[in-house]
Amino acid sequence: MKLFRHYLSVFSYTCASALLLFAGNGHAQTVAFTFDDGPQLEQTPKLSPQQRNQAMLDALTRHGVSAALFVTAANGANQPAGYALAKAWSDAGHAIGNHSMTHPDLHSEKVSLAQYQQEILDCDKIISTLPGYQKWYRYTYLREGNTPEKRDGMRSFLKQHDYRNAYVSLDTSDWRLNEKLTAVLKKNPQADVSPIKRAYLAHVRQRAEAYRALSWQLQGRDIAQVMLMHHNLINALWLDDVIQQFRDMGWSFITPTVALNDPVYQLMPERAAAGQSLLLSMAKTLGLGKFAGWERLVDDGDFEIEALKQQGL
Repeated sequence: MKLFRHYLSVFSYTCASALLLFAGNGHAQTVAFTFDDGPQLEQTPKLSPQQRNQAMLDALTRHGVSAALFVTAANGANQPAGYALAKAWSDAGHAIGNHSMTHPDLHSEKVSLAQYQQEILDCDKIISTLPGYQKWYRYTYLREGNTPEKRDGMRSFLKQHDYRNAYVSLDTSDWRLNEKLTAVLKKNPQADVSPIKRAYLAHVRQRAEAYRALSWQLQGRDIAQVMLMHHNLINALWLDDVIQQFRDMGWSFITPTVALNDPVYQLMPERAAAGQSLLLSMAKTLGLGKFAGWERLVDDGDFEIEALKQQGL
């Protein structure tokens, strides 16, 4: 109840007034980049695992962006070749966080709380040896438990082991567009994928602008946004363009450590929106309902995929 009252105290703006404040804000919006599920050792068109990893690191270096890699160890870090890729992130000054061993779903009836917690401890044995290691945990699928027992059990576990919940505020469906990209290139390695690039950049921009507006609606200010992307081919190819687009939008980059120090990331919504942004969980807790633009934040990229289908992709 106290948490809900705290939310209610900051929820003092209607959609209209929030947009007016947002339009009049003269400060640059900040964002921290985080990448889940890495490092990936799977084979993809165009680039080897090592090339994909290096392409993302090179893009971040060129733009002076310090990011975080949330490791799913069974994707590669539990093998020498994959561990070397994770170490390259650490050596480049990026933070390393925990994203479990095998990416289980805490909402699955087949996954017990004890099994899920062991996945975190097992991953930690591998990544805690890296210089950039942080005691951060990012929930798989951004799902915090489909029962009160799982949710509360995980909150107690994280507190007991000194982990912080590495929340996401700016959720993207880059994984969905990455699936489209790899499918097209596997079918035809010479295919023109520029429409997918345009769709991806438009998708990121739409999500960024929508979540910024939602932060004003819920908090009356620009929060430090924590953006979720993935360690995949689409970012290996076009991360440069994503970063430049944010610069062109007037946004500035901060480290994940700085971003997570924003007070908003100390909140724990009572009604988590499974698989979605912290901001959507806050909106759900407050009973905001299906606000304007809600459907584009929960569609997992359906809008962009449908548009690509109309273009023959």
